[in-house]
Amino acid sequence: MKNWLRKHPEVRTIRVAAADLNAQARGKRVPTRYADKVVEDGTRFPLSVLNLDIWGEDIDDSPLVFETGDADGVLKPTERGFMPMPWLEAPTALLPIWMFREDGRPYEGDPRHALRAVVDRYKSRGLTPVVAVELEFFLIDDSGRKLQVPVSPRSGKRRKAAETLSIRALDAFDTFFTDLYEACEAMDIPADTAISEAGLGQFEVNLMHCDDALRAADDAWLFKMLVKGLARRHGFAASFMAKPYEDYAGSGLHTHFSVLNTEGRNIFDDGGPLGTDLLRHAVAGCLNAMAGSTLIFAPHWNSYDRLVPDAHAPTGICWGYENRTAAVRIPSGSHAARRIEHRVAGGDVNPYLMLAAILGAALNGIEDKAEPPAPITGNAYALDLPQVPTTWEDAINVFEQSPDIARIFAPELIRNFVLTKRQEVHYMGELTPEERVEIYLDTV
Repeated sequence: MKNWLRKHPEVRTIRVAAADLNAQARGKRVPTRYADKVVEDGTRFPLSVLNLDIWGEDIDDSPLVFETGDADGVLKPTERGFMPMPWLEAPTALLPIWMFREDGRPYEGDPRHALRAVVDRYKSRGLTPVVAVELEFFLIDDSGRKLQVPVSPRSGKRRKAAETLSIRALDAFDTFFTDLYEACEAMDIPADTAISEAGLGQFEVNLMHCDDALRAADDAWLFKMLVKGLARRHGFAASFMAKPYEDYAGSGLHTHFSVLNTEGRNIFDDGGPLGTDLLRHAVAGCLNAMAGSTLIFAPHWNSYDRLVPDAHAPTGICWGYENRTAAVRIPSGSHAARRIEHRVAGGDVNPYLMLAAILGAALNGIEDKAEPPAPITGNAYALDLPQVPTTWEDAINVFEQSPDIARIFAPELIRNFVLTKRQEVHYMGELTPEERVEIYLDTV
């Protein structure tokens, strides 16, 4: 890490940042002359900082604040190390960090540690999850009272409608996407294909599969930070809001995963299109935990505008082969790459909590040898299926009480997340729809 800074003498300041429960970057600005101290000793800030609400306020009833004297945690660099921040004018480096207790134990309220604990469960069984994510987002002109697509730097015109898989739509913002891919290279984020999506000014970028789930979550977290920051440099906003426009599809964050054994073999591959018993056990685990996990997949007020029937977001708890209306899809293709696609999460999620929920649920199913219902065929919206919670309040209650969630997340994280969301429900209920959009547009 120290060598990276010595190779980049143009960098004069660094940011040290950890992800809180809402995936907001919390940390400090540090002059590079003190960077060695941060690398060696870490830094400190209150445990409660990783448990703030979406406005950055303390949680009123949190035991982390006054009850315990607002004690500090110790923040240490993750294995990711330094990277540039290409969306800032001045050359600046980012150092991702995560939180530990004073005695060196991981702080269980840190979402990155929650994912690490799930990965450790896999490792104890000689298993390694391989993960890829697809991130959808909107480019938005928010300079006026009404959200709209930015003016194309190439044509000077605005698109008036969505253009699914349109090359013209991509080319309209070619300068932005060229800068985005160059920035991903500089930050070592494995950005693959980009497409124009079904929403107004909506795009999707896929991140390549990775056999390190922590790194995959890092990539998603950093990518969201990069896209939002770089868009502002180009004169418009980028948002991962679940549903910025009432009349267009919302943004998802789909996850593909398979699992390797100690010999490097995909345990979902049976040599054919159906997959192994272990694949079906993993599917069953995902379905069993889906209602309890909905708060992770839909963590904000706006998230539930996306989770409605016939809007390209799954609402029925089901699975199917090559079926995009199902919550869990088994894609076709080479049997060697047999995998599960989990399609429920919105673009506004915390990637660490999302991957912990998905991979943890799958492992629950594998450990229990759980059996799923029969795979669906046809339109899931037209079938009589159990549904995910349809309101934020219901999702909070189901999350808090779910035995599946209790097997995945530490009690402290469950408590902190529930307290955070109940506080947000209260204050969001006092705002107008326009005020809510203003809060979510840049944060999530």
